[in-house]
Amino acid sequence: MGRVRIGELARATGTTARALRHYEQAGLISSERASNGYRVYEEGAVVRVRNIRHLLSAGLTLEDVRVFLPCLDGDVAAAPPSDRGLRVARERLAVLDERIAAQTGARDRLATALRQHARAAGTPGPAGS
Repeated sequence: MGRVRIGELARATGTTARALRHYEQAGLISSERASNGYRVYEEGAVVRVRNIRHLLSAGLTLEDVRVFLPCLDGDVAAAPPSDRGLRVARERLAVLDERIAAQTGARDRLATALRQHARAAGTPGPAGS
């Protein structure tokens, strides 16, 4: 199997070398050092990194992604999820829902304050209100 350098892996997966080093630090991918000191990855790392990025784009964190380590080298999007994977996804969804509710509440309070200020000052309120 061939090897790819960090820049090649970044280009092949649409990410950055910095992100790849971060994934490596998190224990999600691994590299070796070539004789010239460059990081080199097995070609299979392309699939693994694409799967990591897929899971991250779905809203999971790097820590969440660790649960999926056993299947990161396959087709994560098409594979049936494990019970543990489903539990992690549900927990992450609950966290995101809480954050959205908190942000929506903050936005509504700010919009209300701006409307009240605008009425008191006789000027237009916030856009979209």
